[in-house]
Amino acid sequence: MSAEDKLKAMGLALPATPKPLANYVSYKKVGDLVFLSGQGPRYPDGSFAKGKVGRDVTVEQAYEHAKLVGLGLLSAAKAAAGSLDKVEMIKMLGMVNGTPEFTQAPQVINGCSDLFVAVLGDNGRHARSAVGMGSLPENITVEIEMVMRVLP
Repeated sequence: MSAEDKLKAMGLALPATPKPLANYVSYKKVGDLVFLSGQGPRYPDGSFAKGKVGRDVTVEQAYEHAKLVGLGLLSAAKAAAGSLDKVEMIKMLGMVNGTPEFTQAPQVINGCSDLFVAVLGDNGRHARSAVGMGSLPENITVEIEMVMRVLP
């Protein structure tokens, strides 16, 4: 089953590849590697999920926000590779806008990691860092960037 068929079976669809909010590009190819710019959690209407995790937002809600980011990253990955079936995820950096005492960033970022493995199988498995931040742009709950490889 193709990656896109898996998404459909999960009741999910890729959004349009998010447009950068400043002077950068959505992705940059270097050989067979692709560096995906950090993205925040966008709802279908284009608005962002905002707030401090651990105060305004629960871990479970933020997990779903990380999943939204994953869909945006998959959209950019498809634009870069031409097909999700030619994508191998390599390294993820997940950042969570948490309260100073918040320690569950890995559980939040699992929303994106779990999505990648469900859609891409072993090609979705990746090295990862998941860290808490004092703030993120526009007070978004989560930001995730990715390095991937385009398979021959």
